[in-house]
Amino acid sequence: PGKETQITDDPVKNFEKWKRKYNKTKKIVKRVQKTTKKRDWEVERENIQKLVKKYSEINPKEAVKFSDFPLSKKTLKGLLEAQYRQPTEIQRQTIGFTLQGRDVLGAAKTGSGKTLAFLIPILECLYREQWTAMDGLGALIISPTRELAYQTYEVLRKVGKNHEFSAGLVIGGKDLKDESEKIHRTNIVICTPGRLLQHMDETATFHASNLHMLVLDEADRILDMGFTDTLNAIVENLPTTRQTLLFSATQTRSVRDLARLSLKNPEYVWVHEQAKFSTPATLEQNYVVCELHQKVNMLFSFMRSHLKKKIIVFFACCKEVQYLFRVFCRLRPGISILALHGKQQQMKRVEVYNDFVHKTSAVLFATDIAARGLDFPAVNWVLQFDCPEDANTYIHRVGRTARYKEGGEALLVLLPSEENGMIAQLQEKKVPINKIKVNPEKLVCVQQKLDAFLAQEKEQKERAQRCFVSYLRSVYLMKNKDVFDVFQLKLPEYAMSLGLAVAPRVRFLNKAQQQKSGVAQDDSGAAGRVSEDELKSFTAQLKGECSKSQSSQSEEEEEDDDDEEKESLKPAALLCGFNEEDEDDQKDLDLLTVKRKDVFNINEESQDDENKKQKESKFTDAKKMQKKNFKVNTKKIFTEDGEVVQQWPPLQRAVVPDEEEDEETSGINMEAAKERLRKEDQEFDKIEYRRKIKEKHRVRLTEVVAYLSGADEEFDPSTLPDPDKVCNSESSEEEEGHSSDRGGKKRSFSSEDDDSDDEVQQTQVGRKKPRKESTATPLDTGLSLAEDEELVLHLLGSHS
Repeated sequence: PGKETQITDDPVKNFEKWKRKYNKTKKIVKRVQKTTKKRDWEVERENIQKLVKKYSEINPKEAVKFSDFPLSKKTLKGLLEAQYRQPTEIQRQTIGFTLQGRDVLGAAKTGSGKTLAFLIPILECLYREQWTAMDGLGALIISPTRELAYQTYEVLRKVGKNHEFSAGLVIGGKDLKDESEKIHRTNIVICTPGRLLQHMDETATFHASNLHMLVLDEADRILDMGFTDTLNAIVENLPTTRQTLLFSATQTRSVRDLARLSLKNPEYVWVHEQAKFSTPATLEQNYVVCELHQKVNMLFSFMRSHLKKKIIVFFACCKEVQYLFRVFCRLRPGISILALHGKQQQMKRVEVYNDFVHKTSAVLFATDIAARGLDFPAVNWVLQFDCPEDANTYIHRVGRTARYKEGGEALLVLLPSEENGMIAQLQEKKVPINKIKVNPEKLVCVQQKLDAFLAQEKEQKERAQRCFVSYLRSVYLMKNKDVFDVFQLKLPEYAMSLGLAVAPRVRFLNKAQQQKSGVAQDDSGAAGRVSEDELKSFTAQLKGECSKSQSSQSEEEEEDDDDEEKESLKPAALLCGFNEEDEDDQKDLDLLTVKRKDVFNINEESQDDENKKQKESKFTDAKKMQKKNFKVNTKKIFTEDGEVVQQWPPLQRAVVPDEEEDEETSGINMEAAKERLRKEDQEFDKIEYRRKIKEKHRVRLTEVVAYLSGADEEFDPSTLPDPDKVCNSESSEEEEGHSSDRGGKKRSFSSEDDDSDDEVQQTQVGRKKPRKESTATPLDTGLSLAEDEELVLHLLGSHS
C-alpha cells in the first residue's frame, strides 16, 4: 500500500494520465460537434430570423443608439466606423416603419439626417434577402442632381463597406458604355432620372423586375413639372410590389403625386410639423432691399467684408454664374472663388464640389443644382443674389448652412418690386426673417473696372450680354407675377452695372410688352399677369428660334436659351441646347428629356396639329425666301471672246409654264419639281453628256492616227548633228568632269547642253508620244546624194 500511494502521488504520472484522458475527451467532442455543427449560412439565416422577429417590437421613443434597433452586425459596425452613434429624430421615427416593409413619406428640416434614414433600411432589406450580384437590381435611389447622387454614394460606401453588395453611381457625364457593362450586376443603383431612363431604353441587359425598394430623395423636386414625364416613364418599368420611400425637407401630400407612385397606405412622418419655424433654430435669417443696378457692387462689398468665411452665393441662371465668376476673379476680392453650375463637365463639377468641401474659407457661385441635399461642412453664410422661385426653394437654399445643431447665417437680396410678395410667402411657410439695410459707407463701386474689362476683351462683353438676356428671361418666365415683374426692372441701369454701355436688344420682351399693352385695353385687371398659354407659346417660340440660323450677333444673344436644367424654372420644355465657348459640356449635360413618349396613352392629336403647323410654316418661309430674290453664288468660266464656257451650279433650261407658277402659291409642289428635273435630265443633261463623251473619243482617235502616220516617215539624214561638234563637246565634257573631280567644283551646264538633254529625253519617250514634225533646217554639205550616203555610212561605222 505504501508503493501505491507513491505512484498516485507522483505529479508527472498524474499529468500524463490526465492528458491522455483530456485528449480522448477532446476527440469525442470534436466528433460530436462535427456531426451536429451547422453551416455558416444556416447560422446567418437563424440570425436573420431573430432580427425579423424583433421588427414588431421596435419602439422609436426608447431607441437612443443605433444598437437599440434590430440591425445586422455588419451595418452596426459600418455605422460605428463612420462615427454615427445616435440616430436623429427623422431616423428614429422612420427606420422602424421601413424595416417592417411600409411605404414612408418622411419630411424634416434641412441637415437632419434624411440620407441615413433610407440607406440603413436598404442595407437591411438586401441583407435579409441574402442578395448577391447574380440577383441584379435590388434597390434604386433617384436624386434630382448629380452632386446629391454623388454625395449619397459616398455615404453608402462608408456605412455599407462591410456588406458584400455592389453599388453603382449612374449619372450624366460618365461613360455610358462602361455603365452599361456593369449596371446589370449592380445591387444598389444611385442615379439621376435622365440617365436611368436612358439605360432602361438602350441597355438590353438592364431590368428592374426584381426591385425591392425605390427611394426618391428630394421627392418634391422629382415629382415637380421638370421631371414629370421622365418619372412616369421610369415608374412604368418598375414592379408594383416594391417598397417606396419619399424624403424631402418640403414634402408633398398631393394625392395625385402619390397615386402616380402606387403607394399603399403610406406612413406620413412629419418630424417638425408642429415646430414654430420650418427652418433650423440656429439659423439667423435677414433680407435686404437693393436696386437691381446696385446688386453687383453689394456682392463685391459683402465678399470684401467676409474674407475669412465660407460663403455660398445662389444665382438664377448659369450665364450669371459664368460671367460674374470671371470678372470677380479679375477683380481679386481677396478670397478664393469657385463656380458650380449645370454647364460644366461632370469631372469639373466633382472637382469643384470636393474643393469647396475641403476649403475653410471660400466663395461658391452656384445655381440651384447646389440648393438641395448637398452637405457642405462649416458653411457660414448663404447669400441669395437673386430672388428664389418660391418659399420652398428658399428653404432648401438656406439649408446649406446651420447643418445639424450648427449655426449659420442667411441673407436674401430682394428688389423693391419683389419685397412684398416674397416676404408674404415666407411668412406663410413659417420662416422667421428680419429686414436690414446696407451701410452705404462700405459699398464699393466696381462699375468702372467692369467697363474696362469689357472694353479690353470682346469675349467678356459677349458673356455680359448673354448674362443680361438670360436673367431677364428667367424673370419673365417665373409664374408668380406678384413677385416677378420684368417690366418694372430698370434695364439701362442694370446693363451699365454689368459693364455694358448699351443694353442689348431683347426681342421677346418687346413683343411681350406689345401684347401686354393690347390686353390691358380689354382687361385692365389682367395686365400684370402672364397666363399659362402665353408661357407655352413663348417656349414654343424659343424652340423655333433656336432651330433657325442666326443672322446677327444681337439675335444670337436672344436665341441663346436659358441655362442649366433650370432647377428654379419648372417648364423644362424650355431647355434648348446651346454651346459655351470654354466649358462645352453639352454632350453630357443632364438635360432630362423623355425617351419614351406616350407612356400613359396620351392623346397625340395636339402634337400632330403642331407638326402640321410647323410644316406649313416651313413652306411659307421658303416662299418668302423666293420672293426676296436671294441669288445663289455661281461660278462662270469665260473664253477670250467673252462667251460662257461653264457655269456652276447649272441653270435650269426648261421653261416653267405660268399655270404651274400660279398653282405654287401655297408652297413648293415637290411632285411637279421632280417631274421638271426628270425632263431636264433627259432633254439636256444626257445630250450634253453624250456630246462630251464623243468629243473625248474623237481626241483619242486623232492622237492614234498622228502616231501611226509619224511611224511611216522616211529617215532624214539632215537631222543628224555635226560629228566634229559632237566629238569636241564630248572631249570637253570629259575634261570638265576630271577637273571637277579633282577640284571638287560643281559642273556647269550651258543652255546648249540643256537643249541636248531635252532632246534625248524626248527621244526616250518618243515611243509613247506621237513624233512631232522636225523644224530643223536641212544641212547642205555641197556633195551629191551618193557621196552624202557614203559619209553617213562611214560615220555610223566609226561609232559602232
